[in-house]
Amino acid sequence: MPWLIVGTIPREEFPLVHGPCVYDGGSLQVNEHDIPVARGTPALLATACIASKILGIAAPLALLAGDTGRGQGSRQVYAKLMESIPELDLQGVTFHYLQPDVEWHNKILWKLEERNPRPLLVADAGFMYVAKMSGFAASYDLFTPDAGEMAFLADEKAPHPFYTRGFLLQEEERVPELIERAYAAENAAKHLLVKGCIDYVVAAGQLVKAISEPSIPAMEPIGGTGDTVTGLVTALLSADYSIPQACTIAAKTNRQLGLLAAPNPAFSVANLMPFLPQALAVSLG
Repeated sequence: MPWLIVGTIPREEFPLVHGPCVYDGGSLQVNEHDIPVARGTPALLATACIASKILGIAAPLALLAGDTGRGQGSRQVYAKLMESIPELDLQGVTFHYLQPDVEWHNKILWKLEERNPRPLLVADAGFMYVAKMSGFAASYDLFTPDAGEMAFLADEKAPHPFYTRGFLLQEEERVPELIERAYAAENAAKHLLVKGCIDYVVAAGQLVKAISEPSIPAMEPIGGTGDTVTGLVTALLSADYSIPQACTIAAKTNRQLGLLAAPNPAFSVANLMPFLPQALAVSLG
């Protein structure tokens, strides 16, 4: 069964598209629409395409629309997904950058939960925010927050990461505490991959793995490296790795990616893509 990646492209004129994604080392294509690979959902999709090819599985499907923050494209995506769910047999869905909308979120979640078997549900970025805001975070199989987003999940009152109370200045040091708080408030998915100086893999509130090596500080300022982790997890889950295995391999691969690419401040996430096959091969052993 296919895996679906749902997100937006930061171009207002980009149309609603739904179909398989292809990455040829230059631009990403979905239904013959060219998409430059920068941060955000394009970085996630390109990574998932490359990793899927290495793993010998089909590339994911994509459901996308253009949205620069006004929400119109996100609403198109929500409506198309709601319409399509009854016809789709999916192994899983990765939700990414979408304008948070609790009403649409709840309709889609409930419709997905009617499926038998129910697809695995992964959320990052904007959709992770709305999953928490809705009160249904625990219905998800995996969230992939960074340390700042982990602070948002840990704050039972914050409606958005901008309003997180008093955690952000020291969030990296407090991640284990934030994980505990998020689970206590039922604001975490069944599994977490917390991305940061140390990557934490968590299952049902219990730490499974902490990954800190190799440490490549030059990766931190490159926009989109968190999106590549989520793309790797998506491909590995689609290849039937368990969630803790997929998270561990993805975190290790992203670190190997930095080691192999030896990035400098001028790098974009697209400059990292040629090194991804070797990085994944190293992590797979």
